[in-house]
Amino acid sequence: MKKLYLIVALAGGMLTGCTNKQATDNDMKQQLELTQEWDKVFPLSEKVNHRKVTFETQYGLTLAADLYLPTKGADKLPAIAVSGPFGAVKEQASGLYAMKMAERGFVALAFDPSYTGESSGEPRRTASPDINTEDFMAAVDFLSKQDYVDAERIGIIGICGWGGIALNAAAADTRIKATVASTMYDMTRISGNDYNDAFDDEQWRHRNRENLSKQRLTDPQAMAGGVIDSVPPQAPNFVHDYYDYYKTPRGYHQRSGNSNDGWRVVGTQAYANSRFLYYINEIRSAVLIMHGADAHSRYFGEAAYHYMVDGKAEGYKFTGEPNPNPENKELLIIPNATHCDLYDGGYEEKAGKGQPKNLIPWDKLAEFFAHNL
Repeated sequence: MKKLYLIVALAGGMLTGCTNKQATDNDMKQQLELTQEWDKVFPLSEKVNHRKVTFETQYGLTLAADLYLPTKGADKLPAIAVSGPFGAVKEQASGLYAMKMAERGFVALAFDPSYTGESSGEPRRTASPDINTEDFMAAVDFLSKQDYVDAERIGIIGICGWGGIALNAAAADTRIKATVASTMYDMTRISGNDYNDAFDDEQWRHRNRENLSKQRLTDPQAMAGGVIDSVPPQAPNFVHDYYDYYKTPRGYHQRSGNSNDGWRVVGTQAYANSRFLYYINEIRSAVLIMHGADAHSRYFGEAAYHYMVDGKAEGYKFTGEPNPNPENKELLIIPNATHCDLYDGGYEEKAGKGQPKNLIPWDKLAEFFAHNL
């Protein structure tokens, strides 16, 4: 009898869900106040059309995005969703990547992650592996529903910390047919081990967990982690690299956490206790991992590539099976490029002055997507 009641209750729930689906969809939508003037850190290309859009995630959040469309193209076009770097907004590197892909014939969507930029979510600048992976999958949902998009030809690009998130999304969502991870971080690895696994140590992690646990009671809204306003000369080169992008006219933006006061201290706590690239060795779709030869973060991209293809890599304590489709996986190392050079191509002088170094191989990326979508 109890089983019968359970079946009836479940059936009733499903019927109610079907009946109220439209109401639920409407409830999920939130009205965002979007900036309509062009406020990117790069000029708008004459080769694309641009408009602001919003879409919903399965967590009930509404994300703000910039949609870039080729001025000419077929009725059904391949599409690419772009996000990153971690702590940046769509007005920075992700928007540039999207626009450059639209110039080359792709529908491209650059979005602000949940709790970030113009997207919804409170408290602000909060992140987690599952929510951020859903952000990418929700972007694929949005693109798949557009009349001018070929839903069987959708790819994604993740930059910096969103490179790792893109790989996790590709491992989870088979609709993603091609993925580029550019100058990637594995946010779970660095959160748990620090740079170059310098603190891959139980005692260090325990102290860090204690501090975060206390922070939740003392001031859970406290912010930290933005790029510092003044870099001492003896700071590591990558700190200068970040400053030159996020704190100068080259890449500064008022809504970017990296350009300002960073992230909520406890807002990324879940990343430190996760390892979200466990199944990337099972990604069957095409993947290109692109990194600068001189990037401090290069080891993230190389290790992720080798684990993805071979099922094992330095820095990975787990071992899996070799990838069933290694032939469509590629590691591309860009000579003379630092981490932030792959945000915008880099410049010969500081603060985005001097001649552009043009270190991002846009045509290579377009070729990769054209071949695999």
